[in-house]
Amino acid sequence: MTSHPFSNPRGMLTLFWKEVWRFLKVTVQTLLTPIVLSLLYLLVFKQVLEEHVEVYSGIGYTAFLIPGLVMMAVIQNAFANTSSSLIQAKVNGSLVFVLLAPLSSVEFYLAYVGAAMLRGLLVGAGVYLAALGFTDLPLAHIGGMIVFALLASLVLGALGMLTAILADTYEQLSALQNFIIVPLSFLSGVFYSIHDLPPLWHAVSRLNPFFYMIDGFRYSVLGVSDVAPALSLGITLGFAALLSAACLFLLKKGYKIRA
Repeated sequence: MTSHPFSNPRGMLTLFWKEVWRFLKVTVQTLLTPIVLSLLYLLVFKQVLEEHVEVYSGIGYTAFLIPGLVMMAVIQNAFANTSSSLIQAKVNGSLVFVLLAPLSSVEFYLAYVGAAMLRGLLVGAGVYLAALGFTDLPLAHIGGMIVFALLASLVLGALGMLTAILADTYEQLSALQNFIIVPLSFLSGVFYSIHDLPPLWHAVSRLNPFFYMIDGFRYSVLGVSDVAPALSLGITLGFAALLSAACLFLLKKGYKIRA
């Protein structure tokens, strides 16, 4: 990798589009399936709980649920894109050909994470638009929606890259995804308010960074939240900076990606 951070913008864009076309080739798997899965969650919970649960006064449970499902889709798919692409390239040996290109660690990072962000945002947008057929949604702060969606996809794209760098096998990556990422996304206030939890689990939930991404996005849609939106934004920004710095450091060192 080159030392100048932006020595090869054309190469960066080429790598970015390679990663985009990689997931677009299997659209049913990478875009349609997670959208349908999120809508199935919505359909089931709407039928069972809509008439029985009111998390916020004057807001139906379906309206409460939709922002959480949108962000859960963004989170899981942004992570899946970078992690699956990099671990596949590491295991089959094709990563060496990418590393031979005159790209800096910043350009490498931006290409992979940018593609992951795009996939996460496309899935999230698909879930949001399809969910509008289930209920009317307010739109409290469209700017906040965009900011939290972008930051969440960046955080998980960077986390996916970091995980793939550290993992040596598909099994290690799968274990991290199934036992850390998926539980954290499900236990982040997608289906409930943390104020309904016992004190211990309320405190534990506030240690989950995914909670702040989802709560901030929900505030942007509904205008209500469990914690102050500024706190959610600050913590999400902090994780974005921390994970990005960790990825760039490891890429520059060539840790586990260069022989």
